[in-house]
Amino acid sequence: MRIGLIGTGRIGTFHAEVLSRHPAVGSLLVADADPERAAAVATRTGATAVTVDTMFTGGGLPDALVICSATAAHAPLIARAARAGLPAFCEKPIALDLPGTLGALAEVEAAGSVLQLGFMRRFDAGYAEARAAVREGRLGRLHTVRATTSDPAPPPAAYLPLSGGLYRDCLVHDFDILRWVTGREVREVYATGSDAGPAMFREAGDVDTAAVVLTLDDGTLATATATRCNGAGYDVRMELAGELDQLAVGLDDRTPLTSAEPDGPGAPPKPWPGFLERFAPAYEAELDAFLRVARGELANPCDGREALHALRIAEACEVSRRERRPVAMAEIPGG
Repeated sequence: MRIGLIGTGRIGTFHAEVLSRHPAVGSLLVADADPERAAAVATRTGATAVTVDTMFTGGGLPDALVICSATAAHAPLIARAARAGLPAFCEKPIALDLPGTLGALAEVEAAGSVLQLGFMRRFDAGYAEARAAVREGRLGRLHTVRATTSDPAPPPAAYLPLSGGLYRDCLVHDFDILRWVTGREVREVYATGSDAGPAMFREAGDVDTAAVVLTLDDGTLATATATRCNGAGYDVRMELAGELDQLAVGLDDRTPLTSAEPDGPGAPPKPWPGFLERFAPAYEAELDAFLRVARGELANPCDGREALHALRIAEACEVSRRERRPVAMAEIPGG
């Protein structure tokens, strides 16, 4: 297969390395708004550096496109891929707002093309096992779910105004995986946040720490918390408690958690430093799935509508935090 990749930042470079060694990829084209950065990644991976326009014109069209550009470019690139008839994989989000998301999805649906979104946790072995346990009834009636995402250090200050905020940029993964694991929809959210950390969060109108209570459509209660300031390491977990048993995702010998009990486990010698290390196998699995989707061998495991559902939950959280009240999902357009 001839694969195009747009965006050679941190995640784009990782994806380029994965694609360059995939047995189904015969050639790889890479492009970036910064041609020098694209050229460096091409040299590193054996790819060919081209312009963005090359991906959509002439006889050199790829068989499929991977979009890892800056968020503001996602929706326009998705639309261009759809009009060119290219199956596309795009890192989340489609856009930072509902109108942009709905517009891009309309382009995909009008063209009848394929769009797979990059919610890599769906391809993580722990989350897959949790989903199976819930669906097979091994936990009994699920009554409580606790999810957390904690980054070890804040991102650069310049990133914050472009990120969409902690709910849309970070907790959106928890919202997506909550739906995927439980098979339920969120009915109502109540969200709050704190900007008591570094001043750059207040200056960007964002929060560095957030907590959400979510009520699912079957009455299950869930909490989702996130922070940008978890000095112990990168911590992503989900705990599911039912009437028969309970299960934890992300609890292993690298979880940055120290027991306060005299005989409990101490701090891990090598805690997870970040998302690329923690979810490397999941990232590889989702790209492998996309190549199979593009070849018509697999049904799309995470289409654009899935991203819309997660974004609507994040939007409800923003309303809840701003207005200090519970927000029903029925209030959020796009459902």
